[in-house]
Amino acid sequence: MVKVSEEAKNKISQLMGESGNTLEDTYVRVGVTSGGCSGLSYNLDFDQNRKEEDKMFEDNGVRILVDKKSILYLAGTTLEFSGGLNGKGFIFNNPNANRTCGCGESFAI
Repeated sequence: MVKVSEEAKNKISQLMGESGNTLEDTYVRVGVTSGGCSGLSYNLDFDQNRKEEDKMFEDNGVRILVDKKSILYLAGTTLEFSGGLNGKGFIFNNPNANRTCGCGESFAI
């Protein structure tokens, strides 16, 4: 399961609204791919189509899609948003990550 903080939900809702979408008609697609300084990188995007192999979670009013390969890496992760001067953007608080890079965009298990 992937959780969504209140700050992340507010930012997601704002970004969806800017593109003419809503939390009710759009999913947040979260995934993991090979790459980055630590070996694995996070992906986050909006999607209106759910694939048959997707796992869907809903937390804090946000519908999240995760592909089968990524689910093992993301179990227990909380999606957060930091609007501060340092590190502005979405943050994946992943309890499975043994090591992360300095920018926080890649990790290793």
